[in-house]
Amino acid sequence: MYGFGASHVGRVRLNNEDSIFVSNDAVGNLDNLYIVADGMGGHKAGQVASNAAIESFVAGIRSGEDEEPLDIMIGGVSNANNAVYTLGQAHEEYSNMGTTMIACTIKGAVLYAAHVGDSRLYRISGGKITQVTNDHSYVAEMVRAGKMTEEEALIHPQRSCITRAVGTDSSVRVDGIIVNVDSKDLFIICSDGLSNMVTKEEMLEICLDKSKSVEERVHLLIEKANEKGGPDNISAILIDLEEWQ
Repeated sequence: MYGFGASHVGRVRLNNEDSIFVSNDAVGNLDNLYIVADGMGGHKAGQVASNAAIESFVAGIRSGEDEEPLDIMIGGVSNANNAVYTLGQAHEEYSNMGTTMIACTIKGAVLYAAHVGDSRLYRISGGKITQVTNDHSYVAEMVRAGKMTEEEALIHPQRSCITRAVGTDSSVRVDGIIVNVDSKDLFIICSDGLSNMVTKEEMLEICLDKSKSVEERVHLLIEKANEKGGPDNISAILIDLEEWQ
């Protein structure tokens, strides 16, 4: 398997408040590690939040002793929450900053993920694409409650309002995810700058084009979001279980 990621400021924002981490090699007791974090807070605080979250997560993993992948992932997000919250409390200009976080690792035939916010994990398997994570957002909760359709959610003025984030409170509830994988699966990890602009069908078409490298497919995903206006920062990681580097 091989994963590659890229992040782009988009066509409207002045700063890129997204951060990513990609390692196809071992990190601590994990065989590999892939993270997307989408920060928020204004005046570069979002950038600080996403960077601090990933740095804390990775540092904790490298020095940690846990061996169970899901425990490692959830503990890493908790460490990230503590780091971002502490920074926000210590510096007035960072008050109330926070970030989404989706972190994944694959061991054997199983993917383990820890997730907070509305950055997403998609699985492509058997020629179909499905969203693995549940968004922690106002519109997603309304859709799940049957009070809003998915089509209405796409254009709702509060579609970017998240209900759970890393660093905004002293503790955070983390979704732990376990997925049995097939050797031909692909996984996309992305911020909402991609998922809000590029349809699942477009993602599927781009990612299944094996005539292009993993790197090329990632850049095509980002280009597609920018073609549609690029109103937000765009981050994407593609993991192709068939690829070997």
